[in-house]
This record gives sequence, C-alpha cells and structure tokens, in this order.
Amino acid sequence: MRFPLRLGLLALALTTGLAGAAMAQPYPPVPPPRAEQMPPPPGARYAWEPGHWHWNGAAYVWFGGHYVVRRAHWGVYEPGRWVLRGGAWVWVPAHWRP
Repeated sequence: MRFPLRLGLLALALTTGLAGAAMAQPYPPVPPPRAEQMPPPPGARYAWEPGHWHWNGAAYVWFGGHYVVRRAHWGVYEPGRWVLRGGAWVWVPAHWRP
C-alpha cells in the first residue's frame, strides 16, 4: 500500500516541477513599436499614451495608442514599456510620477 502512495507523490512532485519550469520560460523578444499617427488632443488635460505590445500567452498583440486624462495633482506621464530583467521581458505599466 505504501508503494503506490509514494509513486503518486513522486508523480505529483514531478508534474508540479515541470509545470513551474514551463511557466518560468521568458517571453520572446518584444517586436519594435509600430509607427502611429497621433491625432490632435481632445483638450489641454490629455496626454498621449503610445501603443504597445501585449503578451497574450502565445504571441504579442498590438494595443494602439490613445489619450488619457491628466489629473490636476499628477506630474509627468511615463508611458508603459517592456524591460528585460533577469533574462525575461517584463511589462512596466504606464504611470504618473510627481
């Protein structure tokens, strides 16, 4: 009775380890940004958020640029960007900095 239990635990450990290794694979390199036509802003309180590539789990998908509303207490707009960290591409979301 003990042998099947140990075998089952070993199989579970191996399966979990392999799944973790598959999830830890880095994304492929990010394609270069697409050229975009930036339309005139709808008002003085708007900032342009450029388009960017998004990883959907299988491939990169392009999200086009658009305007975002600038709040009175916000400072400088930092667009989102892909950064290579530890051999893996990581998306740093857009944000406002003081």
